[in-house]
Amino acid sequence: MINAVIRPKFAESNMAMRAMFAARKQVFVDLLKWDLPVLDDRFEIDQFDTPDARYLILIGADGQHRASARLLPTIGPHILGDLYPHLCDGRVPRGPRILEISRFCLDRNQDAGSRLSARNQLVTALVDHAILQGIDCYTGVAELGWLAQILRFGWQCEPLGEPQGKMGSKIGALRIRIDSQTRTRLERTGIYAPLSLQLVESRESVA
Repeated sequence: MINAVIRPKFAESNMAMRAMFAARKQVFVDLLKWDLPVLDDRFEIDQFDTPDARYLILIGADGQHRASARLLPTIGPHILGDLYPHLCDGRVPRGPRILEISRFCLDRNQDAGSRLSARNQLVTALVDHAILQGIDCYTGVAELGWLAQILRFGWQCEPLGEPQGKMGSKIGALRIRIDSQTRTRLERTGIYAPLSLQLVESRESVA
């Protein structure tokens, strides 16, 4: 059950937030079958969707959600620190200039080419956001297949420990360092892409 403290009261003007939570339910609950809380049978919202969370949301010309990610301060509650610290060989990276990426979500209702473009634009938005906000690195937890993709993007990315879990469902922790050369590295691999989708950056409280 979702605690009433985080039950969202969406502003009518912020349809991007509604679309993002709905897309998260379609991807992580309906498609991937993750055991996550669902509000009103429509929105995937968990205990980390608090006023401290930041969101990067990409919206298409049709006004529909295309991709999104949640950013959590590592000096507070976050997935790696609270749920999966055992995935790190050493201490969980924490600090005011370290954010955790979670709920990296690509909308199901787009073809493969559009999904790839949305993925690259979301990675681009994450890098640009970090540079503008003075973020030194991101951390995250990912299933093995997605982790392998992230490591190949071209940025300075390293596993924080050996992936753990059963075969077919292993997960691992990672750290992505962001600096002045990150954009250039991603351009070389074809990941860094100018935005053609509308970017909505939100810290609107969902409480």
